[in-house]
Amino acid sequence: MGTDDLYPPQRLVAAQRATAAAGLDALLLTPGSDLRYLTGYDAHVGERLTCLVLPAEGEPTLVVPTLERPAAEASPAPATGVRIVDHADGTDPYPLVVAALGGPVAAVGLADRMWAEQVLALRAALPGVAQRLASEVLRELRIRKSPAEVAALAEAGAAIDAVHARMGRWLRPGRTEAEVGADIAAAIRAAGHVTVDFVIVAAGPNGASPHHGTSDRPIGAGEPVVVDIGGTMPSGYRSDCTRTYVAGGRAPAEFTDYYMVLHAAQAAAVAAVRPGVTAEAVDVAARAPIASAGYGDAFLHRTGHGIGLDGHEEPYVVAGNARPLEPGMAFSVEPGIYLAGRHGARIEDIVVCTTDGGQRLNTTPTELIAL
Repeated sequence: MGTDDLYPPQRLVAAQRATAAAGLDALLLTPGSDLRYLTGYDAHVGERLTCLVLPAEGEPTLVVPTLERPAAEASPAPATGVRIVDHADGTDPYPLVVAALGGPVAAVGLADRMWAEQVLALRAALPGVAQRLASEVLRELRIRKSPAEVAALAEAGAAIDAVHARMGRWLRPGRTEAEVGADIAAAIRAAGHVTVDFVIVAAGPNGASPHHGTSDRPIGAGEPVVVDIGGTMPSGYRSDCTRTYVAGGRAPAEFTDYYMVLHAAQAAAVAAVRPGVTAEAVDVAARAPIASAGYGDAFLHRTGHGIGLDGHEEPYVVAGNARPLEPGMAFSVEPGIYLAGRHGARIEDIVVCTTDGGQRLNTTPTELIAL
């Protein structure tokens, strides 16, 4: 899988057409996933301006600091047809952006997470020009993954699965969550990720907090432990997978009872994935069995989120999202049950909608794992 497959030049053309159709004259994209999606350039985030100027018609231009020009030139960006111009330290880069627009403009789309100081500088450089969100254009392009993107997500899924498969080496009673987390972080990198995005090791009562992280609390024998981990691969695509373990001893009967409910609910939600089914229907498929068993209030969050170059992106699997699923949409399916002060559990797989159903990109067992 080469960069030409992941970052094809046709994306820029499609984005230009979509920009015009949205009534925008250009997109202005600073470092982040949108810039990488269109050019393959994983740009450094900093106070020096890096900005892709993508006019609805005309030549795309990547404005970069002079000291970062070598990195831009070594990236896939030149192969996509982008012209690179640079600005030296101490010079004003914003006239380069204005020049790259190629003429008067009425409205531009800005990267959703552009720094406020850059937004305001562009407002000053382009007085009277309306500023809108670039996601109005790029959301629809990014929401359906290409076969190369699905392959990249599957590679990420296999890498994080390999870490979960080794959990018995680290997750033992008496060790702290932080000690286990450090071992996991090293393993995430060893499995092929270039960054560790998050490590949650939540034992006993900490498992009732979905975004706990780690702590210096020792893990007790027989305690349930929620392990939610993910990272970014060299491709730029992300992994994210949760399994729940029991670290030695016997888990509380209450926990094993509701874990069976959770296991069935997660399987039902994965089975519900197919084209035409709405995102909220998948949420219902996960939520209904949990509510029927009396744990509805203990399922604290949405069932899932999209994943790709961002860890969280469209589509969101949540009540109120009536968007039908389409082939290529990739997202997590991760119901959970959390009993405050006692324990919790979550099962998470990344699933991609195919032409006739859904495919799990994480393949490790989802049953309760006793170590």
